[in-house]
Amino acid sequence: MFDLLGGHEWENRSMLDLLPSDDSDAGNSALDTSVIPLGERALRGVLRHVVAVGDEAETTYLEVKSPLDMNSKATAAKVAKFLLGAANRRPGEAARYFHGYAVLVIGVQKDGALGVLRGTEAHELEDRLRPYLGPQFPAFEFGRIGIDSDHEVLFVIAQPPEDGQTIFPCHKSYQSDDRRDSLEDGAIYVRGTSNTRPARSGEVLALVERVRRGGRPPISLEVQLLGPICRVDRVDEILESLRCYEEEQFSKQPTPAEDTVGSTLLVLPSSVFGNPKPLSIEDREQALAAWQSKKAEHIARGREHFLGVGMPGAGVQVVSRDRFVSKPHLILTFHNCEVLDYLDPNDAEFEKVVEPVLGPHEPFLASFDHSTIRPLPRGYPVTWSTHGEHAEVVLTPESFRPNVLWTSDQDDYVIIARDPHASSVEVSWELTEDGNDAVTRGEFRVPTDPLVDAADLFKSVFLNTDEDL
Repeated sequence: MFDLLGGHEWENRSMLDLLPSDDSDAGNSALDTSVIPLGERALRGVLRHVVAVGDEAETTYLEVKSPLDMNSKATAAKVAKFLLGAANRRPGEAARYFHGYAVLVIGVQKDGALGVLRGTEAHELEDRLRPYLGPQFPAFEFGRIGIDSDHEVLFVIAQPPEDGQTIFPCHKSYQSDDRRDSLEDGAIYVRGTSNTRPARSGEVLALVERVRRGGRPPISLEVQLLGPICRVDRVDEILESLRCYEEEQFSKQPTPAEDTVGSTLLVLPSSVFGNPKPLSIEDREQALAAWQSKKAEHIARGREHFLGVGMPGAGVQVVSRDRFVSKPHLILTFHNCEVLDYLDPNDAEFEKVVEPVLGPHEPFLASFDHSTIRPLPRGYPVTWSTHGEHAEVVLTPESFRPNVLWTSDQDDYVIIARDPHASSVEVSWELTEDGNDAVTRGEFRVPTDPLVDAADLFKSVFLNTDEDL
């Protein structure tokens, strides 16, 4: 399910904005069914129409519910019943209104839009509906219009039915005091003239014919990379040089006389007792040995920070040509590349590139770097990882709309070509969608960015000088 508002709400309007004026007639409240009911203007038009005529607005493509408790099982069953009926419509008939979409309006009655209490989240509603709808149910969308500081009108929008779609039965029973609101496991529901009811024999046969027609066109996807595939030379050499410099500076630090009690001193963090006390010769040798033993770990971690803050991020752009793709799962493989977390250049820290000898492995010093945590929102549609010799980016948006550009952010990850002399990189992709066993594949090549020398990169990020490394 997709929240049309993207986590935001439309500006509250007065109830007077929703009610028809006294001198209006029936024609002024007529519903425009030639639009796609997904934007603010379209849904506000639906709301005005329902406020004007009340339950008389109900049709095969529009259902109205007065204020409900959105956290109750009864409400979940009512919403599920509407969606099941909308999903089991005939494509040709559905396409005559709202381009095939169907809308459920919650919190409205004639001459009044009281709304429901604010706070209904799309993903929470979806979780309550899933037991009734089943795992293969088509995507649907969610919108809201604020009424006042405490209330809002909700919209649940069903996708247009398509030839080739399966029949969608109810997956769970619900017994209501009002028989009309009950659900039966295995029942097939359809939209009647103004309600949702069990299908009759002829309607079941029509749905079987819908399945047989299978008129969905094949998926035609255009995939492009936004941002660069980076090339960096001499990274390991520069990091090794910086470690040597760190060791050299550590070796130059003064030590207490061997005949003093300094041989028993411990390193104490400056955050506790001011500047750290000097180490004894023995302590310094132990600290250096511990630091050297973790060389591979330090270099790997330093490399990630160095390239993460130094190189620009990348993203992906997708267009589905002439076809709606429901709950896509798109895997992009960047061959002979690695992918790292993109980091804000303002967060660059030298000690995260070159681990100090007296680093977190020493007594009393913090051993966990909280700045490395990058929490992502629940359901974030982009993940990335390196598998063997290849980088992999996985996109899982709610849908790809026909001929509508979908793009990911360019501050998630950095893609680095493993071969610094590669002029281009092969990218292959594989797409599956919810409710479809077919796998769509493609590939393309992306030219790499000009080669960057690691020494120049380090100076530009950390030094801003002309010193030689």
